[in-house]
Amino acid sequence: MFDLKAKPFYLTDTAIEWVMNTINSMPLEAKIGQIFCLAAHDYSEESLRRVISTYKPGALMHRTAAAKTIREANLILQDASSVPMLLAVNLESGGNGVANEGTYMGKQMQIAATKDSEMAKRLGMICAKEGASVGCNWAFAPIIDVDINWRNPITNVRTFSNDPQIVQMMAGAWQEGFDQPLLPMASCIKHFPGDGMDERDQHLTATVNDQSADDWRASFGKIYQSLIDQGAMTAMIGHILQPALTREKCPSIRDEDILPASTNKYLMTDVLRDDLGFNGLIIIDASPMVGYMCMHQRIEALRLSLIGGADMLLFCKNTQEDMDAIAQGIHDGSITMERLDDAVLHVLATKAALGLHEKQREHSLVPSEEALEVLGCSQHRQWAQECADAAITLVKDNQNLLPISPEKFKRIRLTVLGEDKQGSFGDNERIGLRLKDELENAGFIVSVYNVETMENREIFSCGVESMKEKFDLSLIAANVATGSNCTTRRVDWITLMAANAPWYLKDIPTLFVSFANPHHMIDVPYISTFINCYSNNEFCVNAFAEKLVGQSAFTGISPTDVWCGDVWGAKTM
Repeated sequence: MFDLKAKPFYLTDTAIEWVMNTINSMPLEAKIGQIFCLAAHDYSEESLRRVISTYKPGALMHRTAAAKTIREANLILQDASSVPMLLAVNLESGGNGVANEGTYMGKQMQIAATKDSEMAKRLGMICAKEGASVGCNWAFAPIIDVDINWRNPITNVRTFSNDPQIVQMMAGAWQEGFDQPLLPMASCIKHFPGDGMDERDQHLTATVNDQSADDWRASFGKIYQSLIDQGAMTAMIGHILQPALTREKCPSIRDEDILPASTNKYLMTDVLRDDLGFNGLIIIDASPMVGYMCMHQRIEALRLSLIGGADMLLFCKNTQEDMDAIAQGIHDGSITMERLDDAVLHVLATKAALGLHEKQREHSLVPSEEALEVLGCSQHRQWAQECADAAITLVKDNQNLLPISPEKFKRIRLTVLGEDKQGSFGDNERIGLRLKDELENAGFIVSVYNVETMENREIFSCGVESMKEKFDLSLIAANVATGSNCTTRRVDWITLMAANAPWYLKDIPTLFVSFANPHHMIDVPYISTFINCYSNNEFCVNAFAEKLVGQSAFTGISPTDVWCGDVWGAKTM
């Protein structure tokens, strides 16, 4: 058995006694329930209690909702469960990942653009305090993937950088801020063995980290080792193949037998457990993803995950069917009781390390309603505004356009892209109306491009002079947010002759700003003024407007390849 007194658990004899007494009193059905983290769907009390009584899950994950809704659900869940539950949430960019009222501090790449590790520490602190305020105790963060392939549609601004050293520094600072002694929460480093190499999405196919073993150890491996040494309590395994490491552990393996990490014993056990010394809880990424099921029958995949070293399975397709698959594996011998017990012990040890067993006795698993006051509090909002001001990056201004003023460019045409296809990670906002208001408050007259009318088909009837009669400056604002199940995250113009594209940019001053994706240079290298904001929150819109008119300086530094592999002409146009 693994060492319950070692990192990251550091359990006392009393806590170990609770762990052992709990597992020894569990029937098989309860043990199987402990290794599943289910998804919250229906927040009615009847439904929540039925889920707990039927499946006895060890954990449940929330999506963003009203703070009181999440808190009340957590009260019900903890009351209904005889074993205290791990209650998880994506806290990648602030407390908005758990509650509508939470602080949207900023995407991880925005944090890194400040080049200030204190900002990452603040993000971790906000995630811990606001996540814990509603009774959650497990954050699926930080993301320690590396944005090496700028075409990747899902890592992008969710990562800190394309530089492993920056990722390691910022993630370490995040963890430092996250570790709040009075608000114990478990972090979850993800997505092992490392996303950001491929240009595909694990929601749609198993992807590949194709680094050599040496290159992996010098980048992703070094980051994981650093966070493990720092005490990260849990790790999430991606549906990502790493052929070089797999072959290193099994030189005779055939290409067709190399599996994604989430079903691969060589990666989960031999590399993560043995080589990197990770003693904490291992959870696979969501099992309904196509990347998880595209190489196995579902029953086989679930069993391989557990056999390979996973301690918890995230989500189900059919909960009873998935749990039955594990039970049948125990009965037919394909899964040993020793491996199941080891997984359950990791789950219980995590709970004990968080003091959940003690909080259960004290009836304090969910804080009082007053704790919700930390959500979106003035201190956290101030930090978010300071971060936005420090992060926004002027990538280029080859036309010396900035700063602008109403005296020089009174009439602005604002073209907003991407708001019809928002991302799906619970931290995406619309920027169009907010940006219009900011510009008008600064004294500009702003007309928003009307997608429905295509401005009365001006592409077929307006020449340069007629366009100059309409506006003095064109501002293209992209809000193309990352999200699952999106094969690309690129600039999309109106299908009919790209009606809203700036064909006039050599006659009318034009600038481009992105609020959600730093890699749009591939599509607009010809626009001479280019700005990255990284996050589509209110703080970035406000800070951008101030910088546009020269009220504050641009200080952000690009933490990734904004030139998209040095696309032709981007730096000089």
